Amino acid sequence: MLPELNHEEILRYSRHLLIPEVGLEGQRKLKNSSALIVGTGGLGSPVSLYLAAAGVGRIGLVDYDVVDSSNLQRQIIHGTSTIGKLKVESAKSKLLDLNPDIQVDVYNEPYTSENAMRIARDYDIILDGTDNFPTRYLTNDVAVFLGKPNVYASIFRFDGQVSVFYAKEGPCYRCLFPEPPPPGLVPSCAEGGVLGILPGTIGTLQATEALKVLLGIGDPMIGRLLLYNALDMSFDFVKLKKNPKCRVCGPNADIKELIDYEEFCGVPGHDHGDEGSAGAGLDIDAVELKNRLILTPSLTLLDVREPHELEISALPNAVNIPLGQLAARLSELNSADDMVVFCKGGTRSARALELLSSAGFKKVKNLKGGINAWAKDVDVSLPVY
Repeated sequence: MLPELNHEEILRYSRHLLIPEVGLEGQRKLKNSSALIVGTGGLGSPVSLYLAAAGVGRIGLVDYDVVDSSNLQRQIIHGTSTIGKLKVESAKSKLLDLNPDIQVDVYNEPYTSENAMRIARDYDIILDGTDNFPTRYLTNDVAVFLGKPNVYASIFRFDGQVSVFYAKEGPCYRCLFPEPPPPGLVPSCAEGGVLGILPGTIGTLQATEALKVLLGIGDPMIGRLLLYNALDMSFDFVKLKKNPKCRVCGPNADIKELIDYEEFCGVPGHDHGDEGSAGAGLDIDAVELKNRLILTPSLTLLDVREPHELEISALPNAVNIPLGQLAARLSELNSADDMVVFCKGGTRSARALELLSSAGFKKVKNLKGGINAWAKDVDVSLPVY
């Protein structure tokens, strides 16, 4: 039996009640429904705000990060007053202020193979607001195994994607992407950037799809992928089909339980910020690099960032070869030189070190934390970005 609405709720949701496709019964459905939102960042912000405002009765938030000032350009659920606080608690406070009649459950922990089924089991729908491939595949597989719709979205720079993956009625995420891209091929938003308004556009579409599914109205984007480009304000659609050879939702699926998704994707699914490391023995920290430059002025500094990033911060006498051009420009470097590679946070430079090592460069180190670590620990006159 659906819960009743009290007089205050009838007034709050009156604009919904006037829509025939929603009405009183639809609003009672929303009050009785639940949604799990994986990630409370760029996408999770508008998604959770609009689902809360719409009256979804129970909302779960999964995240383990804290609010950073660099989040506020796009993560509108947080504010300056919540910098340093847990994202799930910051978001919960905002949602309950928006709508105190709903229940908000928080999971301040990484979403992993060990806890995902436990967390997601009691929710009607899962919304993927993640920014990495291991968690994206994990979210998909959890939804398939539990028989729940997975409202998917992704963003990068000016582009976004939205779909509803629901194995009972159409394809799942693995039907479209059976294998993840090679590690390092697709940069993260921390590396490549994102237009601040983009997650608002895409997250609102994601919330729209979730409400359509929960209400049972309209034509949810099951079997369709929306492609959005903000620069030319274009919306394109790609038809998707269920893959009969899908390893998770196909008739002969061989993946029956959650796997190690970091191993499957070859990249970590959980880290704080974008501080990268090349591994034990391959890193050098900023203070150590400062001392080494005093002893070895001839040390080669290789900056693998994009040219426009040099306008933000730069190290004197560094050689700039963007990561995407490095393989074609190795002849510009001397493999006999002592070298330290750096980027913004250490992620791209770690990949550059792998490339250099495979090409015979043996005296190369990665600046852990990148030029941002240098700005924090050595030269505070440089900005952190």
